Amino acid sequence: MSMRDVKVLLPVEDLPTHWYNILPDLPKPLPPPLNPSTMKPMEPGPLMRVFAKECVLQEVSPEKRIQIPEEVREAYLRLGRPSPLHRALRLEKKLGTPARIFFKREDLSPAGSHKPNTAIAQAYYNAKEGVQRLTTETGAGQWGTALSLACAMFGLGCTVYMTRSSYEQKPYRRVIMELYGSKVYPSPSDKTNVGKSFLAKDPNHPGSLGLAISEAIEDCLSDEEAKYSIGSVANHVLLHQTIVGQEAKKQMEALGTYPDVITGCIGGGSNYAGLCYPFMEDKLSGKSDSEFIAVEPTAVPSTTGGKYAYDYGDTGKMTFLLKMFTVGHTFQCPPIHAGGLRYHGKAPTMSLLIKEGYMKSVAYNQNETLEAGRLFAQTEGIVPAPETNYAIKAAIDVANQCRRTGERKTILLNFSGHGLLDLKAYEDFMSGRLPDFAASPKMIAESLTNLPAVP
Repeated sequence: MSMRDVKVLLPVEDLPTHWYNILPDLPKPLPPPLNPSTMKPMEPGPLMRVFAKECVLQEVSPEKRIQIPEEVREAYLRLGRPSPLHRALRLEKKLGTPARIFFKREDLSPAGSHKPNTAIAQAYYNAKEGVQRLTTETGAGQWGTALSLACAMFGLGCTVYMTRSSYEQKPYRRVIMELYGSKVYPSPSDKTNVGKSFLAKDPNHPGSLGLAISEAIEDCLSDEEAKYSIGSVANHVLLHQTIVGQEAKKQMEALGTYPDVITGCIGGGSNYAGLCYPFMEDKLSGKSDSEFIAVEPTAVPSTTGGKYAYDYGDTGKMTFLLKMFTVGHTFQCPPIHAGGLRYHGKAPTMSLLIKEGYMKSVAYNQNETLEAGRLFAQTEGIVPAPETNYAIKAAIDVANQCRRTGERKTILLNFSGHGLLDLKAYEDFMSGRLPDFAASPKMIAESLTNLPAVP
């Protein structure tokens, strides 16, 4: 066995020059976003008040390859791209499996996750437009950290609405965002009308990504010099993340192998799409038959317990309607430690792929995923983010199945972020104080009754 079998590095010259756009390759046309006032397809004009113009154009682009600006590629290099691919040899040995497990290291960026891949692009495009400030939401804080860093790099102000449960569980995420120059508020906050309305109903509301999105959009619309930036769900966000999978394909090719199973956690879907969409391109064209496993929490089972329907992207009903898997925009997400997975819906492109059977999804509770994270830390020496543990748990399950059948499958997962600022989750888990949350069918059914009526 050579060193390359343990860790594969790419030279900087192999940094991708284009992002991969899956829209032209989808098995069916993506249902358009709808204007909730007219229930007709959303026109680009109003979206450009909220998002950077180039991001809106990318959202609906028919081009399969979209060039990465040189300034963005330079920023990628400064932040550690291309990222390494590792093989989890010690984990394989511990499991006694004939399977091979590889993981793409997206935790090595200064922000500690994959999120800078789109934060850098969005900050760049907004700065080119002359925008002065960006507003956004964040769950566990990894997206807020990434956008704070990107705004600092491109000279933009940044305001972050952080879900209250994570704001309280992960104070050092807030400190990092403020260190980069951002203003950070717990959501629901008293800074917006939508935040005040939810606080009036429940002063201890734990918040959710959907609610934080509402606050960030309201803040954006109140300031002509501000625009909004989103960390997942939208097509242009998933597009920017495909740099991860493109690098991974080159690294797997260097090893002379190809993944049989590709897994990742899904909150909105950006990190998993970033890894798997370049491989999904091969499946959609008939060049491969890889298995794609998207993993979500039992606490917010959008794809395993929700409905494929049009819904608002936020709790306060300030966004357009998206056709996606959802548990309903009014669903109150339990305060699990994987804050980045506490979102009621999933990316429309990923939802379509699941609906059409090209990708499957599974759900786990937080205790079993943290057990997987502990095993990974003890074997590979790296502490995973609570969100990443869901991908690790799925990989372990596949590897254990291979032990029983004798199959020598190659498994690839996205190690989307480190957990060094999430140690409270591990403390609660190891002390036996961590509750399991599983959304009841009744809770979901009640929330789904509030879906908008679409003709």
